[in-house]
Amino acid sequence: MRLTSGRRRRSARRAVIAALSTMAVAAAAAAVVTLPANAAAPPVPTGWSQVFLDEFDGAAGSGVDTADWQYTTGRSYPGGPDGFGTGEVETMTADTANVSLDGAGNLRITPRRDSAGNWTSGRIETKRSDFQPPAGGKLRTEARIRMPDVTGAAAKGYWPAFWMLGAPYRGNWWNWPGVGELDIMENVQGINNLWATMHCGTSPGGPCNEKSGIGGQTVCTGATCQGGFHTYAVEWDRSTAVEEMRFYLDGVNFHTVRASQVDPATWTNATNHGYFIILNVAMGGEFPEAFGGGPDAGTQPGYSMVVDYVSVLRSTGGTAPPSTPPTTPPTTPPTTPPTTPPTTPPPGNRGAYAAIQAESHDGQAGTAKETTSDTGGGQDLTTIGNGDWAQYKGVDFGPTAATQFYGRVAGGAAGGVSGLVEVRLDSRTSTPVGSFAVAGTGGWQSWRTVPANITGVTGTHDVYLTFTSGQPADYVNLNWFHFGH
Repeated sequence: MRLTSGRRRRSARRAVIAALSTMAVAAAAAAVVTLPANAAAPPVPTGWSQVFLDEFDGAAGSGVDTADWQYTTGRSYPGGPDGFGTGEVETMTADTANVSLDGAGNLRITPRRDSAGNWTSGRIETKRSDFQPPAGGKLRTEARIRMPDVTGAAAKGYWPAFWMLGAPYRGNWWNWPGVGELDIMENVQGINNLWATMHCGTSPGGPCNEKSGIGGQTVCTGATCQGGFHTYAVEWDRSTAVEEMRFYLDGVNFHTVRASQVDPATWTNATNHGYFIILNVAMGGEFPEAFGGGPDAGTQPGYSMVVDYVSVLRSTGGTAPPSTPPTTPPTTPPTTPPTTPPTTPPPGNRGAYAAIQAESHDGQAGTAKETTSDTGGGQDLTTIGNGDWAQYKGVDFGPTAATQFYGRVAGGAAGGVSGLVEVRLDSRTSTPVGSFAVAGTGGWQSWRTVPANITGVTGTHDVYLTFTSGQPADYVNLNWFHFGH
């Protein structure tokens, strides 16, 4: 799940913008088959072996099997940062009021609040910390989970998660993020959205863009994340030419991290050891803070994260599990928003997947150019406000649909001033294929790379960026943008 060793999940502004863009332009999704709450784990497919399975069978009100799991209690690891380094406010306990089986084949982790307003919850970890694929093989870690079924103001501060940490973290507590972290499922504030992230390298910044990490997100479909069970998985694959981590929602690969995205030492340090698995529900902390804070007096305690099973499969070959349809990984660019632009193509050859400098427009209204202090130097577009636009002719998306847009933006407007950056094709009055919201970033030269989902685009088009705001004040500078798969 989350931030350890004093890190925070992501900047508040980046997290808010990412959520807005995801909810504004939802991707098409596969149909979800509704299974009973106590569905058995899928059968082990040919070429794979089961190395761990807990289906949480047991008497109602009993605790977890301590042959497989250990409770993490208190507000920190011994000698580690308070609040597990994330700012969360609960105290973790081994009390069955917080962590127990329900007698129907499920684990329930339930936040509680006492009469004095103090929160308790649960966090369990596998005793084993040796989960990793064999050389040339794969490891698949999967759980079927229903997030706490609470939304809106009543969900303020909820932070459920299913995740893994590198084994060297145990007993050190200060070597994050170099030892690696795989966030298979994170959610906050009862939002119908899934976040998945790999953390590695150094913090802040570094090759893995910490403290945000290399992340992806998607919405739950069929039933919402809170309204029904879904399967969440990561497949760690050493059988491919380039080692990769693939993240899945209900069998659909929505985010992939490849070794080629970072330097070899960073990848090795994050992956040359086993991992252990964690299930928990935190209350408050820096990730919820990015979405409005909490918990507060309006937060309702007692909503459980319900876990049907946790399964770990290992393969030395063979086919992927049935729930994991083969996918063709995108080749460019990585899904994590970059902090420096890709190489700009030569003039007259606008490739969609390399940086298009904002000042290289073919037409515009309302904007101006200025020297930028952003990485790479050059110029940015400034004085952008409601009704302004810029045109970029002949952008070639190729035959494979682009589904992501990345904009390098900065904003120094007063509080309360915000607006949209919209992407339109072939006409500045056509329906946007995607957009993201932007407000103040801390200054007109305080740069952020913001991602947005877009409707799939192929072929060659004139791209129009239009800017819409409910206030008359300028609200954004733009340095560069590009598209991705």
